[in-house]
Amino acid sequence: MSIIVTGSIAWDYLMRFPGYFKEHILAGQDKISLSFLVDEKERHRGGTAPNIAYNLALLGERPRIVGAAGLDFKDYKAWLESVGIDTSLIRVFPDEFTATFSVITDLEHNQIASFHTGAMARAREIDLREIGAESIDWVIISPDDPVAMENHSQACRDMGVNFIYDPSQQLARISGDEFMRSLQGAHVLTVNDYELEMAKKLSGLDEAGLLALVEAIVVTRGPDGASVLTRAGEVRVPAAQPEAVREPTGVGDAFRAGLLVGLKAGYDWETILKLGNSSAVYVIEQMGTQNHAYTRAEFLARVRQNYGDLPILEACCQE
Repeated sequence: MSIIVTGSIAWDYLMRFPGYFKEHILAGQDKISLSFLVDEKERHRGGTAPNIAYNLALLGERPRIVGAAGLDFKDYKAWLESVGIDTSLIRVFPDEFTATFSVITDLEHNQIASFHTGAMARAREIDLREIGAESIDWVIISPDDPVAMENHSQACRDMGVNFIYDPSQQLARISGDEFMRSLQGAHVLTVNDYELEMAKKLSGLDEAGLLALVEAIVVTRGPDGASVLTRAGEVRVPAAQPEAVREPTGVGDAFRAGLLVGLKAGYDWETILKLGNSSAVYVIEQMGTQNHAYTRAEFLARVRQNYGDLPILEACCQE
């Protein structure tokens, strides 16, 4: 049984602006025309699916990625396999480039981003049913081609497998009907605090209305940690503390890896959120979404450092 991670596969271009966006946005203007001179630029492996899968591999899983890549994917593929990720379900389209994510981050960690879909637009041609439910433990449907996300949701329902619906930045693109169709049958909806408000607006439902459709809503809250809303109430866990703060891109993807490991193991929600927060904190300490590394023993030490002893984790996190 394995975890299937669906989502975008991309090259990331990360840039840092040594100022504040808010100082350049003029109130009352109908048009915006801005140019920012950045002092750092780096290219990294990215995309929501590899980001989540990389963190799952660090936590001892061997996830399988389902997604679409292009003609420039060969080196990326080899690297993913070298760190313990199964790439056999990735569809490579030789007439497309792999998707590209570009983001500028200011001194307050506000971000302005763009995304070129490239091969990702072909993800709708992939059918999860071809994998077979018998080999799937959990599926996470993370940001991808919107049609592909809806197709994957339907496939999970047809196969009767547990899935997390993680629309994230695609909430700005999809319609209310698309959101509701993809949400149907999900075990968990994952959003950040801003995206929760977007989900409520798209659906016309409040938290209680959304909880009539899913068993839990997991909300990441930046420096305030994370929470989960269930029909039984809310659980909140404070954030794990980073040793340095460099770049927030990919933090949510790392959190989702901890979430999946906790769900697969059947832990209680408080423990699951602590796993997610502890996984996420490594990313913000580095530039790039897959440049951190740790052993499972080191991860357990980080959990203890932030949350004290959690005996239930001893067995899963030892080498």
